[in-house]
Amino acid sequence: MKTLIHLHSMSDLFKLFNLGSQHHPLVAVMDFSKVSETIDQHTKITTDFYSIMFKNYCSNHIKYGRKTIDFQDGNLICIAPGQVIEIDSEVAPREDMLGWGLFFHPDLIRATALHEKIQQYGFFEYEISEALHLSEKEKTILYKLVQKIESELKENIDDYSQPIVVSSIDLLLEYCKRFYGRQLITRKEANTSIVAAIENALKTFFANKEISELPTVKYLAAQVHLSPGYLSDILKKETGRNAQDLIHYYLIEEAKTRLLNSNLNINEIAYAMGFEYPQYFNKLFKLKTGKTPVEYRNLN
Repeated sequence: MKTLIHLHSMSDLFKLFNLGSQHHPLVAVMDFSKVSETIDQHTKITTDFYSIMFKNYCSNHIKYGRKTIDFQDGNLICIAPGQVIEIDSEVAPREDMLGWGLFFHPDLIRATALHEKIQQYGFFEYEISEALHLSEKEKTILYKLVQKIESELKENIDDYSQPIVVSSIDLLLEYCKRFYGRQLITRKEANTSIVAAIENALKTFFANKEISELPTVKYLAAQVHLSPGYLSDILKKETGRNAQDLIHYYLIEEAKTRLLNSNLNINEIAYAMGFEYPQYFNKLFKLKTGKTPVEYRNLN
């Protein structure tokens, strides 16, 4: 039977690793190479805070989602509050262990611009197989920022402490966004085949004359075994459209074909294409084309 541990605060995190008291109630930095990770096997862990972790080793096999994390090559993962990691089994330690963790509670950034901005960082929702593989230069850049945050946390808390820490986290996340962008570019050949597979899946989907429901981003991601967030970022990089935009593009193109090549009325076309409410079909069509379905049909 698996044990579930829910970490509400930095205090809970420090207790888990027997680190004594923390410097700040809402943010913490951990040097994994100096921490004895003695968490039992078959343990699930969830938190109320964001976790950003870099390691070049595994003290345990850790599952995130349905996949096992392999830190051996030096990977960075970003985990949002409420997500689950699972301690699967122990592995042999390495002599050259290197790793750090940055943890911060949403309350730290709730009254800042970063609170809204962080919702745009799709990498907090990526699968573990989509972890960020850092170059040596990238590792150094992020580690220096983490050290800056750690140094600030060791100072006495004053009116400037939180803005400095939050701005440093903000900068670190911007670098993560940049480095993920670089990773998407360096995997361009693989990404091209993913785009082709998605476009083929949409063409096949809309080729059906009777569609029971509209395709979702989750459905498309499952076709290529990726997380919805990672797929959207690949599509945005390669096509200029995210996954939802691409769905709408193929949907509208198919709707145009049906409007001009059938005698069905607008409501019948809407139902046949998977819309529960024809009003939504009309609204979406006008949003994307500037014309209502009736206007488009009459003009062509």
